[in-house]
Amino acid sequence: MHFSKLVPNIFYVDIKDGLVTFVDCLQFSIVHDELKTARPFCVLAKGDITINLFQDAPLAREHNPEFRLVTDNIEEVYARVSASHPHLLHPNLSKITLRPWGAREFAITDKQLGIVVQQWS
Repeated sequence: MHFSKLVPNIFYVDIKDGLVTFVDCLQFSIVHDELKTARPFCVLAKGDITINLFQDAPLAREHNPEFRLVTDNIEEVYARVSASHPHLLHPNLSKITLRPWGAREFAITDKQLGIVVQQWS
């Protein structure tokens, strides 16, 4: 059995919050746009990563995911995020920190989810 990609679905009360996090802050691109429909939805991509964003208040209240984005240049990602969107830095992991398990990490959070940016040594 072979799988080639995992694509998460993320639900927001207001999809604009997700667009700020992923498009404005993390520089994903919108590759499919149904934002002006009765049920706003879009597909975002950056490199080999794809994410589905939905505006659905009931599901957003049920699901508050946390996931990790792995990078090979955490300093560059941190410099861009901290310069452009410092308000998204998570207060408990707002600086690049070497974690006990050997990864260097920092985190961002918005109204819906937490994202840990990680680089393995």
